[in-house]
Amino acid sequence: MPRPTPPDERVLARRRQVGEQIRRVREHHNLTQLEVCGRSGIDVASYSRIEQGHASPLLDTLIRIADAIDVDLAELVRPHVEGPAHPPRGEQTSGAG
Repeated sequence: MPRPTPPDERVLARRRQVGEQIRRVREHHNLTQLEVCGRSGIDVASYSRIEQGHASPLLDTLIRIADAIDVDLAELVRPHVEGPAHPPRGEQTSGAG
């Protein structure tokens, strides 16, 4: 059986970005890794490796993490932008004055 090709640097960098985004979202919701693990059923070592960008989580795992933090899945994989990514729900910005 052939060995899988290791991911290139671009993929590794994006994996680290996703891990950092998961950490930011978790901290924004004032949750510890242990709390997310308890809610999601993921062991702490695996979860820590995901946040550090050392592990590539399955889609099912990302869904469990999003559910544990109570956010949309997209919130975990969306590239980080300084400041709010969108206005709070119920608030809309108008294009004209």
